[in-house]
Amino acid sequence: MDEGILRWFRERVRTREFVVTVHAEEEMAADGFTIFDVERAILTGSIMVRQRDRNTGERKYLIRGETVLKEIAEVVAKQSPTGRMVIITVYKP
Repeated sequence: MDEGILRWFRERVRTREFVVTVHAEEEMAADGFTIFDVERAILTGSIMVRQRDRNTGERKYLIRGETVLKEIAEVVAKQSPTGRMVIITVYKP
């Protein structure tokens, strides 16, 4: 199950079909990450946790992977109804 969604997320990185929330941009800046770090974390990472949002019922996924500089980053992402990936937040564990 998680392998299929991970492949889907990776394909969205490869085709640049994703959006980054303002919150994720702020967290990236606070931890010194760039969008390249986020993309690499998704491309090299694994799904660690699958959650369901209490308010919307949507699934979101915590992906842990390596950044360009081989640091560990955690990315929380979900599928949007439009077929894009939404990067909700990014942080150092």
